[in-house]
Amino acid sequence: MLSSDYQALKLICIYFTVSELYENELCYVSQRFTNNSEPEFTDQEVMTIYLYAMSEEERFTISQIYKLADRYLRSWFPLLPSYVAFNKRINRLGEAFRALSGILLSSKIPEGCRLDYSLLDSMPIITCSGKRSPKVALELTDKSFCSTKNLFYHGLKLHALAFYKPKGLPHPESFVITPASENDLNVFKQNWAGILGRTFWGDKIYHDNPFFDKLAKENNSIMYTPVKGIKDMPDILKHWDRAANDLFSKAVSRIRQPIESLFNWLIQKTDIQRASKVRSSKGLIVHVFGRIAAAFIGLIFDC
Repeated sequence: MLSSDYQALKLICIYFTVSELYENELCYVSQRFTNNSEPEFTDQEVMTIYLYAMSEEERFTISQIYKLADRYLRSWFPLLPSYVAFNKRINRLGEAFRALSGILLSSKIPEGCRLDYSLLDSMPIITCSGKRSPKVALELTDKSFCSTKNLFYHGLKLHALAFYKPKGLPHPESFVITPASENDLNVFKQNWAGILGRTFWGDKIYHDNPFFDKLAKENNSIMYTPVKGIKDMPDILKHWDRAANDLFSKAVSRIRQPIESLFNWLIQKTDIQRASKVRSSKGLIVHVFGRIAAAFIGLIFDC
């Protein structure tokens, strides 16, 4: 609600940033091949309203975002269309938000980040509970179990690779979405195994000694995970190195714990984990990457 000059300045900064990036890069992933390729109410304006309402006013649904724009931003956006038209325009911009989030993350890495240390983890994006029959974005989602929340759910997994920052939140280098049941180790192998000279810190699901021994030789990259027990190992062997294994596991867990704090921050700032109101695959892409872009748009304010 632009109650101060500072908020107005933020709205202007978001608009000019989005406009510049749209003309140079985002337009190529949101082009229209129709007679209405240059609408009066532009994609830049749609994205600006979405990002401002979510990042500054904490409006987390499309209806809330539209009401804010309709009531308080009309003087800035006099050509604002109807809610139905606005909703359709938002859903067309999923790939633009995906590209924007990547640009924001790579454009300004905070000081103090260890560029040679990367933390790995994933979190669920829930479209409906496991007890219900899913009807939305079936080509993108499936059913899985979240051990952290102790629940079955339908939806996505958001996988993060983030630079370690001592005494601070890690800075995401990359986000990847997959169906909920996808194994985290497979996602690493498909997306990040080619990174050279990096030390990775993950949980037990990334345990694969043969693969990471090969990775260390070929790419000079190392994966550290808590010690994973071996099935049917005799008790005498379990206790033999127990003290050393426990200390090592605690050390690894202490280093990678901040990525869980990053996810908690993202949830609190954008409500990204709850996607029950999404009604299409395009809307689900906007839900994920639009919120990531909104969370990190503040990087342009140097604050």
